[in-house]
Amino acid sequence: MLLNSGNVTLDSLVGLTEEETALSRDKHGSNQLGQRKKNQFMKQFIQNFNDPIIKILLIALAVNVVLLLHNFNWYESAGIAIAIFLATFVSTLSEYGSESAFEKLQEEADATFCRVKRAAGLLELPVNDVVTGDYVLLQAGEKIPADGLILSGELYVDQSALNGEAKEVLKIPQGSSSSASNQSAVDFMQPNKLFRGSVVCSGEGIMQITSVGLHTFYGHIAHEVQDETRDSPLKHRLKNLAELISTFGYAAAAVVAIADLFNSLILDQGYNMSRTLEVIQTPSAIVPALLHALTLAITVIVVAVPEGLPMMITVVLSSNMKKMLKDNVLVRKLVGIETSGSLNILFSDKTGTITKGKLQVVSFISGKNTEYNPSQIVNKRELYSLLELSSVYNTTAALSLKKGHKTVIGGNSTERALLEFSMEHSVIDPRNIKVLSKLPFNSTNKYSAVTIANKGVPLTLIKGAPEKILPKCTKYYDEYGHTQHSVNLSALNQTLSQLSSKAIRLLAVAASDSPENSGDGFHDLTLIGIFGIRDEIRPEAVSAIRQVTKAGIQVVMITGDNKDTASAIAREAHLIREGEPSAVMTSSELSLMSDDMLKRALPQLRVVARALPSDKSRLIKVSQEMGLVAGMTGDGVNDAPALKKADVGFSMGSGTEIAKEASDIVILDDNFQSIAKAILYGRTIFKSIRKFIVFQLTVNLCAVIVSIVGPFLGVDTPVTVIQMLWINMVMDTLAGLAFSGEIPLEEYMKEPPKRRDEVIINKYMWNQILFTGTYTSVLCLLFLKLPVFHRLFRGYEGMSYFMTAFFSLFIFASIFNSFNARTYRLNLLAHLKGNKAFIAIISLICVVQLLLIYFGGSVFRTAGLTFWELQMVLLLAFSVVPVDMIRKVIIRMNGRKGYL
Repeated sequence: MLLNSGNVTLDSLVGLTEEETALSRDKHGSNQLGQRKKNQFMKQFIQNFNDPIIKILLIALAVNVVLLLHNFNWYESAGIAIAIFLATFVSTLSEYGSESAFEKLQEEADATFCRVKRAAGLLELPVNDVVTGDYVLLQAGEKIPADGLILSGELYVDQSALNGEAKEVLKIPQGSSSSASNQSAVDFMQPNKLFRGSVVCSGEGIMQITSVGLHTFYGHIAHEVQDETRDSPLKHRLKNLAELISTFGYAAAAVVAIADLFNSLILDQGYNMSRTLEVIQTPSAIVPALLHALTLAITVIVVAVPEGLPMMITVVLSSNMKKMLKDNVLVRKLVGIETSGSLNILFSDKTGTITKGKLQVVSFISGKNTEYNPSQIVNKRELYSLLELSSVYNTTAALSLKKGHKTVIGGNSTERALLEFSMEHSVIDPRNIKVLSKLPFNSTNKYSAVTIANKGVPLTLIKGAPEKILPKCTKYYDEYGHTQHSVNLSALNQTLSQLSSKAIRLLAVAASDSPENSGDGFHDLTLIGIFGIRDEIRPEAVSAIRQVTKAGIQVVMITGDNKDTASAIAREAHLIREGEPSAVMTSSELSLMSDDMLKRALPQLRVVARALPSDKSRLIKVSQEMGLVAGMTGDGVNDAPALKKADVGFSMGSGTEIAKEASDIVILDDNFQSIAKAILYGRTIFKSIRKFIVFQLTVNLCAVIVSIVGPFLGVDTPVTVIQMLWINMVMDTLAGLAFSGEIPLEEYMKEPPKRRDEVIINKYMWNQILFTGTYTSVLCLLFLKLPVFHRLFRGYEGMSYFMTAFFSLFIFASIFNSFNARTYRLNLLAHLKGNKAFIAIISLICVVQLLLIYFGGSVFRTAGLTFWELQMVLLLAFSVVPVDMIRKVIIRMNGRKGYL
């Protein structure tokens, strides 16, 4: 039962008995937030085997194991198995614990206590023990334990964790009629409603609990952060790539098997059908032929499938985590890095991200209507000393010494801003000041006052809303501290109106020779001036927003400010221009729109004012339904569901733990510039993955063609099993490490964002894979077939030197192709110095290959080449560079630059 407002005292409250407490808990539930069953590590590990590329590798591994006893190809089997395990295990580690967002909420709740009036007396209970109907005592510094109504007292409450706005809100009783009004509605501005997770900044009061646990606004948030999220763009694209690769691999395997059988049954039998039928009818002849064809088919599948791709993706994501940390970007979930590079739309909080998140003195208007910036007013010593007296003594904020540095604590955000300003430029001697009396701020007067004695001379300082102070000012202090008459209120109000339009808060400061007359307040005041206070826009945020928008990403600022204030900030941040009314909407305007209407309006939307937490989740949902990759920034409890639902969630380093746990990436310096860097890294990583795919599929195509055609040229095993193991290591692990070190280039931010459904292998990549892969294949086949190469590499002395040269040609052609793959430029060395890993790894591959040529012996089927022969191999292999350069020139001549 809800009490009437007003004059409720602690002594007048009885509180719930033990029986009533139990009954309330049974009827309305407990204040615990509940929890869904969490995935066990092993279960999540097994689920990750559903990755499309992993499935193909599992099939290849299974068939390879079946044939293991026949061909003893355990190297390949072991390599595939290791690649599968490492990629899946690392991926599971990065994803495991995503439900910890909820656990963080519960831990915070378990560690919090509150004072509750029960029938047994005043008790200090854990927050989880509070029930509907309880009376809770609140004072400054305490967290509100559940949703409810204030019954008595006056509280200033910080709801920023819930609604994202730092401005403290006054909470006062409003009577039974108001109290009974729609208690389930979430209206943070309603003066008598209190919400779990808010913090009392000042005042004392008594509240009655109306909702607990999952029925509170905080509880709804806790429930939502446990929702499953959709697949990342990278995973979505990999599904399509897996289908393509599997189709190509299986088709190629079928062709190889048929070709091998045709070779065994038709060609080897001299096209004699009777001999062919005899072989088919003889088990001892046909079984080895079938096994050989099947073995070749499996070899082609293994060669065609890029088993290094999952591992490479994990490597490239992991290797960039440390680099990003230096730029104040902490990656919590690996896939979030690449997803940030695929963003189409970014919903950004205003406070702390676009703005500094902290109120500062930005201007001062004197009684003469002269505007000063903070540094200018400090130089007006006489006038500034009066301002400092007001800031230091007419306040509820205070200075605290922490680790040798003074910090401002207590008070509201406006008072802290004033005290910080005066602390930096102090000119008064506190030994000469004595406080005689204080009049605290209240919502009726809208001002506070203090009477001090400055060297024995009494002075009353008043600070408050300009509309309350200015009409009572008959004089003003000039810049020399002299009193002047006739305040031009009309001119002052015009100036203040202009400042208000720029989202600047205004606070008037005046003085009186006499203390307040308790009967009718102050009269005949002398105006000191008006402070202009604002949460300033970060200077770097403007350029970062420009960079992100030029990258084709739509930025939408979400704020709890009113429409005029939000528009002013958005214009200053260059989010909107004059004459764009459709770019700014309020929460109430959004609520009147259907999802279809919102989808039509979304491309023009740039600002959402008076935003509610539900608006954020709805905007994410609608964006994703439109096929967009949506990002969200946030720092409060209210942001957690949207951060979780977004394709990539950016939380702020100074934000709540729940926001950080629900996000994919933490921006440690709360800076929009760091978000822009994360997007750049994401785009760089996606390009690195594409470069690796171009390199690997080019080599794979060559290997498949050589495996298919080789037997028809009289070479059954152009590459041995041991050699293939080394080739796979070059293609997979080492190449993945090499391409993972590609540096971010600003030019990537000038490209349009990738669609969520965009295929990984685009037309430019297909062009390079097919063109260069075909040329390399033809080069290798001509090498095997033409007598000139047999003569050049001592074919008359046996096959050992010739096959060593062929093995070296394949490896070195792959090495030169890696330079082709890493850039679309004609200058293959462009930005190469930035990727030292690439230089080191390619050098390592060259050194190892040379060692294998001269010391590999029978294990690697190699024999030492002469220096002249080695030069010839390198020259032939290098030919892939000018050939690919010709391809690039042709593309440019047709007006296409070509992008990965």
